[in-house]
Amino acid sequence: MPLGTRHELIGLLLEDRGSLVLDVGHGGTWRLDAGRGARRLLGERVRVEGVRDGFDLLAVKRIDRA
Repeated sequence: MPLGTRHELIGLLLEDRGSLVLDVGHGGTWRLDAGRGARRLLGERVRVEGVRDGFDLLAVKRIDRA
């Protein structure tokens, strides 16, 4: 998947060493570049829309409960 590609993912929103992480199951995770408001959803299943901005980094455009 090249940089700049759009993604819509569903998974569990977690925190790892102060950063937001989306666990999409089966060992797959994405680091998230999201605003502070996203932390209110920690521990919940969420739907994330964003653009790939690094190997495993997603620049979040929208995040909501799934």
